[in-house]
Amino acid sequence: RESDHRAWTPVSCTVTRQNATVQGLTEGKAYFFRIAAENIIGMGPFTETTKEIVIRDPITVPDRPEDLEVKAVTKNSVTLTWNPPKYNGGSDITMYVLESRLIGKEKFHKVTKEKMLDRKYTIEGLKEGDTYEYRVSACNIVGQGKPSFCTKPITCKDEIAPPTLDLDFRDKLIVRVGEAFSLTGRYSGKPAPKVTWLKDDIVVKENDRTKIKTTPTTLCLGVLKSVREDSGKYCVTIENSTGSRKGFCQVTVVDRPSPPVGPVIFDEVHKDHMVVSWKPPLDDGGSEITNYIIEKKDAHRDLWMPVTSATVKTTCKIPKLLEGREYQIRIYAENLYGISDPLISDEMKAKDRFRVPDAPEQPIIKDVTKDSAVVVWNKPYDGGKPITNYIIEKKETMATRWVRVTKDPIFPGTQFKVPDLLEGCQYEFRVSAENEIGVGDPSPPSKPIFARDPIAKPSPPVNPEAVDKTKNSVDLSWQPPRHDGNSKIIGYLIEYQKVGDEDWKKANLTADSCPETKYKVTGLTEGLTYKFRVKAVNAAGESEPAYVPDPVEVKDRLEPPELILDANMAREQHVKAGDTLRLSAVIKGVPFPKVSWKKEDHEVSPKADIEVTGVGSKLEIRNTVHEDGGIYSLTVENPAGSKTVSVKVVVLDKPGPPRNLQVSEVRSDSCYLTWMEPEDDGGSVITNYVVERKDVASAQWVAISSSSKKRSHMAKYLMEGIQYLFRVAAENQFGRGPYVETLKPIKAVDPLHPPGPPKNLHHVDVDKTEVSLVWNRPDRDGGAEITGYLVEYQEDGADEWTKFQTVPMLDCVVTGL
Repeated sequence: RESDHRAWTPVSCTVTRQNATVQGLTEGKAYFFRIAAENIIGMGPFTETTKEIVIRDPITVPDRPEDLEVKAVTKNSVTLTWNPPKYNGGSDITMYVLESRLIGKEKFHKVTKEKMLDRKYTIEGLKEGDTYEYRVSACNIVGQGKPSFCTKPITCKDEIAPPTLDLDFRDKLIVRVGEAFSLTGRYSGKPAPKVTWLKDDIVVKENDRTKIKTTPTTLCLGVLKSVREDSGKYCVTIENSTGSRKGFCQVTVVDRPSPPVGPVIFDEVHKDHMVVSWKPPLDDGGSEITNYIIEKKDAHRDLWMPVTSATVKTTCKIPKLLEGREYQIRIYAENLYGISDPLISDEMKAKDRFRVPDAPEQPIIKDVTKDSAVVVWNKPYDGGKPITNYIIEKKETMATRWVRVTKDPIFPGTQFKVPDLLEGCQYEFRVSAENEIGVGDPSPPSKPIFARDPIAKPSPPVNPEAVDKTKNSVDLSWQPPRHDGNSKIIGYLIEYQKVGDEDWKKANLTADSCPETKYKVTGLTEGLTYKFRVKAVNAAGESEPAYVPDPVEVKDRLEPPELILDANMAREQHVKAGDTLRLSAVIKGVPFPKVSWKKEDHEVSPKADIEVTGVGSKLEIRNTVHEDGGIYSLTVENPAGSKTVSVKVVVLDKPGPPRNLQVSEVRSDSCYLTWMEPEDDGGSVITNYVVERKDVASAQWVAISSSSKKRSHMAKYLMEGIQYLFRVAAENQFGRGPYVETLKPIKAVDPLHPPGPPKNLHHVDVDKTEVSLVWNRPDRDGGAEITGYLVEYQEDGADEWTKFQTVPMLDCVVTGL
C-alpha cells in the first residue's frame, strides 16, 4: 500500500519462491509491503516492512565533475571553477572534494577541509614557483565519485591579465558641423596595453583640431570644430602580449547638402510648361534629402517665383509659362540640417518643339534566303516624342509601287524579318518611323538583293577512312559534310600522295564521277605507302580536304572469317512440314572464305538450294519433310582461319507409329493393349492416341478410343470366339501418324489352365501283378473339357514315378507289377 493510504493492494496470489517482483509502482512514491505464508489449512499472519520504501532508481556514486578550469593564478593562490557531473548517481550532491598534487610527488592531498558545495574555490598560502595539478570529486549519500580530469600543471606566479575595455560611447554618433566631439573610455591589462586610434583603418594623428589623451586607465580622442571630413568609422585598439580588444564608433558629421548635380535637363518643352530633371547632390550632408525647392524666373526679370518645395523626385513639371518667353530654373536640395546652394539652368524658350521623326538612314539587308530577308536600321531622331512604330515597305527593283510588309506594329526592335518573298526576285526595302505626331519620311532604299538562299563552300567530309585494300588498290569511305553550304553536293574529289613526295595526285578528275561517299583508288604500287584525302564539291566550289588519319600500305590483307548470323540461325529453327526452310548468314573475311554446308557431318540433301554471294550465303529447302530435320552446320574457311556455326532444325510433322504394340490379358469379352511412344513425335507433343479394332472377317476398322493420352487401353465388349486385329496411331497438333497393327489375330476366349487333381483315388482290387484303381473327377477342368487321365506308379522306396498310360475313364487296371 502507498504510505498515505490504509488500503492494502494484493500483488500476487500465489508465490512459491521466497522473493517476488512488484510491478506498476510510481517513481518517487513511498510504499509499505507485507507478506503472509499459506498452506492447505489457510493463510498465516502478515509480516510488514518496518519503514516505508521510496521507489527510485538504484543510487550510485556520482560521475566525475566536468570542465575543471583555472580562473586566476597569483604567486600564492590559485582560483578554480568546475561544473557538476552529468549524473549525480541518483542522489543529490552533498559536497565536492578538491585535491592537489605537487609536481614531482605521487599522491594527491585534500585541499578543502570543510564541507563545500560551491563550484568555485581559491587555494591560498601556496609557495611562489611551485607547480601543482588539481582535480575535484563529487560526493552523495553513497560516497565519493571518480575525480575529474586533472588540470594542466599550474605554476604559482602573478598572472598576465588580458586587456579589458569599457567605452563611454555607442556604436553611432551624429555631430553637427562646427561642434566638437570626444570618444572616451577605460581600459586595463597586464602588462599595460598599447592604445591605438584608427579612422577608416588609418592611424589617427594629432593636429590643431584632433587631440588624443591616454592615462594608465583611461583613454580619450577629441575633435574640435568638426567638419564633414571628420565623418568615418573610428576604432580604438588596446593590445598587450596576452591579446587585444577593439571598440568601434561610426561618427557622422552632418551639414546641409551640396547643390544638386547639373546640368538641368529639359526633358519636355511646351508652349505653356516644361519638364526638367537633375541629379541628386554628390554630398547629402550626412542626412537623407527631405525635399527639393524649385523656382523659375523670366530671363528678362530679376524675380524668382516658387514652383514647388515638396518634391522628393529629381524631376519636376514647370507650369504656367508664357509662350515665347525664355526661362531659367533654380533648384535647391534640403535635408534636416539646412538648404544647399542652388543649381541654375540655362535659358530655355517656352514653345512646342515636337515633330514627326526624322527619316532613318539607309537600311542594311542581311540573312537573305529564298523567301525572307532581315532588314536592319538605326533609330532616327524621334522629333521630341517617343517613337511608337516603324513601317517597313518593299518593292521589286523594276516596280514603282511600294508595299507595306506587315500591318502589325514593329517596336522597339530595329530589325525585322520580312517573309513571303518570291524566290529569284530582286527587292529593295525602306523604313519610316512614327510617333504620336505622325509618320516621318522614309529612309533611302536599301541596296537591291535577290531572294535566294546563300551559297557557300561545303565543310570537309567527315571521318574518311581506308576500309579495304589489295595489292594495287585501296577502298575509301567517308561521311557527307556536316554543312553543304546550302547547295547540293555534286560529288567528291579524291587525291593521294606517296609517302615522301610533295605532290598530290588526283584519283578522279571530276567530282560528278564520285557522287557517293566511297571510292576505290586503283593503279597503286604494291608495297608502297600512300596518304589519302577527300574534298566535297558544290556549286560554290571545293571544300577543305579531309585526311585519312594514317598512311596505308598497299598490299593484300588477310582477315580471318567472321560469321554474322541472321535471325534464322540464331537459335533452334522450327519449320512446318511442306514449308520452306531458309538458313542464312553474313560472311566476312579477306580473301572471301570458302563456304560449305553440312547436315549431321554429311552432304546436305540434293534438293537443297545453296547460294553464295560476296557478302554471305543462304541455304533453302522447299517442301520440307520430316527427314530434312537435323543439325545443319555452316563452315567458312580462308588462309587466315576458319569458323563453323551450327543450328538445329526441327521439321514439325505428324508423329511416327507407336512401338511395341502388345496384347495381354485376353478374355472372352476383353483384352489389354499396351504400346510405347513413337520414336519421332514430329517435333510437337503427342496429344492423344487412336485405338481401332476389326473382325478378321470384316474389312472395316472400328474406333474404340480416340482421346487416350495413356499408352495402354482395355478393349472391351468383344464377342467370344471371334478373332480380332488391333491397331494404334499417335496424334499431335499437326495430325495423325501411321498405325501400328498387331502381328496376328487375337481370339476372344478365356485363357486355358491345367485341370485340378482328381479326387478320392483308391484301389478296388489287388492281384499279385496288377491293381484296379478308381477316382472321381477334379473340382476344376481349367476352362476346357478333360480329355484323359495320366496314370503313374512308383515302387516303394524309389524316387521317380513311372508313367503307365493315359485313360479316358475314371478307372484303370495297372498291370505288369
